[in-house]
Amino acid sequence: MDTLVLPGGSGLKKPHIGKTIAAFVRARSRSTRRIVSICTGLYGLAQTGLLCGRAVTTHWHHAQDIARRFPELRVDHNAIFLKDGQFYTSAGATAGIDLSLALIEEDYGPRVAMTLARELVVYLKRSGGQEQYSEPLQFQTQTVSRLSDLTTWIVSHLSENLSVESLAAKACLCPRHFSRRFKAEFGCSPADFVERLRLDEARRRLSTGDNSIENVGLSVGFKSADAFRRAFERRLEINPSDYRRRFSTSARRETSSYPLPKLSKVRMAA
Repeated sequence: MDTLVLPGGSGLKKPHIGKTIAAFVRARSRSTRRIVSICTGLYGLAQTGLLCGRAVTTHWHHAQDIARRFPELRVDHNAIFLKDGQFYTSAGATAGIDLSLALIEEDYGPRVAMTLARELVVYLKRSGGQEQYSEPLQFQTQTVSRLSDLTTWIVSHLSENLSVESLAAKACLCPRHFSRRFKAEFGCSPADFVERLRLDEARRRLSTGDNSIENVGLSVGFKSADAFRRAFERRLEINPSDYRRRFSTSARRETSSYPLPKLSKVRMAA
């Protein structure tokens, strides 16, 4: 067998179901090139005893439980997906797409994987880990303060003056106290927070519109096209023009000049 995939499901958390799946996987492990778990599929894979000492990941919601129930595993709470030997593990369902593209790239090269990523309108390789969901949402799920409404306001006013002084006045705090409190609650400075949000919105506009690079930068609050390009390259390690070429939705209309190869047979467990 080439690839065995455990797609997960709530039933795998039940010991009697997990043991049945684990026995199935264990019996085929030596004749299988790679074994993959997606999200809670790790519960079944962990019970095989084949992962002792290996690095694994799963959806952040289940990571602590996995670590408690299977202390012999090295659980990474933040990784989108991991490879350790013949074993591949991923976070939630969307991370399963990331892992699938990585497997395709491993077998058929980056060109084929990129073509499929474009067809699905997803990133070929997402940067960051599971903690990369938006700062305003992360903050609002953890605490309620006078800064809660400010984060929402910032998102809808990216082109305006978002200096520390301006934001402090909006929050009815002095600049120094505002900066200290903001960093304590967000883990970064107000300027860093604002720049990240501006770049997130700029990426969306670059991938969905035809405005010039300069207009995109100015529309999200950067003072010049040069300032926008420098910030973009510093954080994303790619310039705005190359980013647009790679991720513009117009790329979906491009037709491939070569046929996609027939993929290896994949056996689905559970």
